[in-house]
Amino acid sequence: MSILINRNTRVMTQGITGKTGQFHTKMGKEYANGGSCYVAGVNPKKPGETYEGIPIFATVKEAKEKTGATVSVIYVPPPFAAAAIDEAVEADLDLVICITEGIPVRDMIRTKYKMQGKRTRLVGPNCPGVITPDEIKIGIMPGHIHKKGRIGVVSRSGTLTYEAVGQLMELGLGQSSCVGTGGDPVNGLKHIDVLKMFNEDPETDAVIMVGEIGGSDEENAARWVKAGMKKPVVGFIAGVTAPPGKRMGHAGAIISGGKGTAQEKLAVMEECGIKVTKNPAEMGKLLRSVLK
Repeated sequence: MSILINRNTRVMTQGITGKTGQFHTKMGKEYANGGSCYVAGVNPKKPGETYEGIPIFATVKEAKEKTGATVSVIYVPPPFAAAAIDEAVEADLDLVICITEGIPVRDMIRTKYKMQGKRTRLVGPNCPGVITPDEIKIGIMPGHIHKKGRIGVVSRSGTLTYEAVGQLMELGLGQSSCVGTGGDPVNGLKHIDVLKMFNEDPETDAVIMVGEIGGSDEENAARWVKAGMKKPVVGFIAGVTAPPGKRMGHAGAIISGGKGTAQEKLAVMEECGIKVTKNPAEMGKLLRSVLK
């Protein structure tokens, strides 16, 4: 078991012919079971062509019908990426992972509205993707730093996910799945959604939750942890030193109206029984300290 994806997942790449789409599809195909997992590409202008032996279709619907792919990863440029998500949702895929950064917020608000009542799950946008180590990697994370194990990782930040994984590896702790939820203000799965999945996953023993300033996702997740999580969770929040009103890298990483500060998030998390650290170099050790 794992969450969201495993060796039996069949994936299509939307935007497979662009430079980024090509590079990361190739890397995904070369990782673990990727050879049998990556089965289709989508580009309305290049149907009938192939890339690395992967057939390209004009639409998501056709790619799904012809190959059985139920998951899509999106590397489409920002002006067209929300429409690419819409198309995947319309085709009733199980999961859409959108890597693209810089999608206009207005586009994403419209897309989220259209997704209401649909069963498709969205990870991202502006995220590193999802990996179930030694099985399948969908996204831009470096595969070689991961190995299979029993620790779940959920994070809004890509590089901090890799940092947490690197520390776990130094301690000999592998990961069940790692999910990057993305740094945009309007996105799909939140920390709370991913924590619920890890809670139900028999192969996850504990979770590292990495958050950052802005919004209230971490606080909502922390309150749920207190009420319903059966496994230990440790946390880190990036942006302790961030000045109010200044956007820190990610579009969603901004303290506005005095809300969304790192201190506030850390306080709520501690109150809810999550062990937290203010030092990103301590994430791995802190997690090890809560393992029974």
